Amino acid sequence: MAQPSKAAATVRASDPEATREARRIFGGRDDLTFCDGAFAVPEGADALVLVTGWKQLRSPDFGKIRQAVKDEVVFDGRNLYDRQEIEAAGLAYYAIGRGRSLHA
Repeated sequence: MAQPSKAAATVRASDPEATREARRIFGGRDDLTFCDGAFAVPEGADALVLVTGWKQLRSPDFGKIRQAVKDEVVFDGRNLYDRQEIEAAGLAYYAIGRGRSLHA
């Protein structure tokens, strides 16, 4: 999160345990918004990127995520989700470290 603006990106983030500290460290930036509630984040996003494994993030409604995320893609950096369940909801799924390339 140090410099998403260099990529002309904006980040909408939520972490049930670290949002308060992240606001203290990164607050006041135009390219970063902290959201209350983990699944408020994807609304209008280009993609959902999961980087924490908190219990609150383990049972999302993938149908709602598909409707909210523009590019209908999930990058799972914690390998929490089941590929078949996500793909059945119409989302592309990339689990970091599981061997499926971005060119698949």
